Amino acid sequence: MNERVFSGIQPTGLIHVGNYLGAIRSWVDVQEGYESYFCIVDYHAITIHYDPADMKDRILDAVASNIAAGLDPEKCSIFVQSHVPEHTELCWLLTCLTPLGNLQRMTQFKEKASRQPEHVSAGLMNYPILQAADILLYKASIVPVGEDQLQHLELSRVLARKFNHTFGQTFPEPQPMLVQQAKIMALNDPEKKMSKSLPGSYIALSDEPEEIRAKIRRAVTDTGPSHEVMAPGVKNLFMLLELEAFAPGDIVRYLRGAYERRYLKYSELKHAVAEALVESLTPIRERRRELLARPHILEEIVAEGAKKARTIAHETMVEVKERMGLVSRHKRA
Repeated sequence: MNERVFSGIQPTGLIHVGNYLGAIRSWVDVQEGYESYFCIVDYHAITIHYDPADMKDRILDAVASNIAAGLDPEKCSIFVQSHVPEHTELCWLLTCLTPLGNLQRMTQFKEKASRQPEHVSAGLMNYPILQAADILLYKASIVPVGEDQLQHLELSRVLARKFNHTFGQTFPEPQPMLVQQAKIMALNDPEKKMSKSLPGSYIALSDEPEEIRAKIRRAVTDTGPSHEVMAPGVKNLFMLLELEAFAPGDIVRYLRGAYERRYLKYSELKHAVAEALVESLTPIRERRRELLARPHILEEIVAEGAKKARTIAHETMVEVKERMGLVSRHKRA
């Protein structure tokens, strides 16, 4: 049997090219060689302020966007976190094993708490435990992550070891599959990472061609080419252009050469970036639109994914409860 992989994405808004290049594209490769479970982590999404009226649409959009970008329900299981209640059940059991200090040291908790001081909930602090439960519930041996998620994954490994030491060997220690993430910066502020929370900073997978062109035209560059240090905005545009997913090598070489010889017009660079993005994202946008027009298909996909996920989740929870001295309600035949 292939090794099992788990990863998740939050339904926090439109998926942009940074999400695509940082996570989804690697998932598309992973599904070919691993037993893969990809989860829309809606419980994680409610640790920050959100509009309940939008949540269902955001979940379906996340499902549609991931499938449009290349995930194949025939090759992987795609499901919604809240459709598998064992996630929160295991989270509580792991919460009882987790020292408070481990959570207070989490870098992402500190950063998010500083951005939303009026809404620092226990859920936000316990986010890494739920993430550990997500992974351990499926006994995933591999987790595709970027460097910014390594601290959270390490907590999963710590809790797996602690559970195994306390109650007996149950969980594998999940290993990181370090995703080579291109750090795509905000178009309107290249000192910050591209983010859905920064209007005008991102290219969404759903953007129409003229929206893409307009955003790229407005992208920050600098006052003129510098042979010594490339300005952050120019570097960001070249990064978008040079990624294999978006532009052919001959265009990149021409523009690089023009920059080095100091006769590159930024309007020319922006045109090349915009057209490369339009060409690459059009099939994804059109496929996403087709899927969203048939929400019942998306609901069937996540229902089937949850069914597969719950089979494993239930087996894990039966084993966990027995090892912890709890009485399982029932066992499935």
